[in-house]
Amino acid sequence: MPQNRGPGVRRRVLASALTQLREEAGLSFDDVIEFLGYSKSKISRIESATSGLSIVDTRALAQLYGADPEKTAWLVHLAKVAKKRGWWHVYGDVLFDWFSEYVALESEAIAIDTFEIDLVPGLFQSPSYARWVMRAYAPDATDAVIDKRAELRQTRQRRLEDGSLSVWAILDEAALRRVVGGMEVHETQLQHMLGLTELPNVTLQVLPFGKGQHMAMGTAFTMLKFTGFPDIVYIDNLTGGLYLDEGAEVERYSLVMDHLRASALDPRESVVFIKQVMGGV
Repeated sequence: MPQNRGPGVRRRVLASALTQLREEAGLSFDDVIEFLGYSKSKISRIESATSGLSIVDTRALAQLYGADPEKTAWLVHLAKVAKKRGWWHVYGDVLFDWFSEYVALESEAIAIDTFEIDLVPGLFQSPSYARWVMRAYAPDATDAVIDKRAELRQTRQRRLEDGSLSVWAILDEAALRRVVGGMEVHETQLQHMLGLTELPNVTLQVLPFGKGQHMAMGTAFTMLKFTGFPDIVYIDNLTGGLYLDEGAEVERYSLVMDHLRASALDPRESVVFIKQVMGGV
C-alpha cells in the first residue's frame, strides 16, 4: 500500500514559508538563536522539514519574523494539520504514492491554473467520464478500485462546489472533441462543464485548433497557488509527476499561462464554443 505523504508535504510547505519569512525579515540563524534561544540544529531541522513543528514554536517564529495575523493563522493551521493524516489516507490502497503528494498540495492550494491538451481536468470530470479515463489508464483494475478512485476525484471536486478553491482552466479543442466512453458520456461531460462555468470561482477558456501554434504545444501543466507560499508547477506523466518550484521555472510557466489566456477564446465565447461542439455530438 502506498504511504500517505500528506503531512510531510504540509511540513515542507510550513518550513518553506517560515524560511521565506525569516529571509524577508533580514534575520539570520544567529538572530533566531539570540531572540528565541533555539539551537542552530533545531532551526536547521525546522527549515529543512526534517522534524515537526509545535504550534508554540510556529507562533513564536511568526511573531519574530513580523508575520501579520492572517499569515500567522495560516502557519498555525499548517502546524496543526501537518501532524494529522490527510483526509485522503482512506484512499491509500488505490492512490498512487506520487499522486498522494499532489492531492496534499491541492488540498492546501487556494487557486489552480491549468492547461490541458486532450483531456478534461480531473476537477472538471463528470463521474462517468472519470471512470472511463481511469479504465483507459488501468485496464486491469477491478471495478472496486475504479469506483474508489472515482470517489476520491469527486471528493476533491467538493472544493469547487463550496468555493474554497478557484480554478482557471484552459482546454485545447482536442479535450472537447475527444469522445471518451461513448457519445452519451461525452455529451454529459460537456454539459457538466457548462454547469461549472456558472460557478464564480471557475474560469474556463477554450483554445480552438484555428488559433494555430502556441507556447505550450505538447505540454499540459498545472500551477498550484498558495497563501504565503510560492507557486508550484505540476506536470503529469504515465508513471509519475514532476514538481517544479524554482523561481525561474515557475515564472516561465506563469508567462506561458498568460500567453494561453490571451490566445484562447474568452469565457463567454468558450461557452458558446462548447455548445457548438455539443450540437455536433
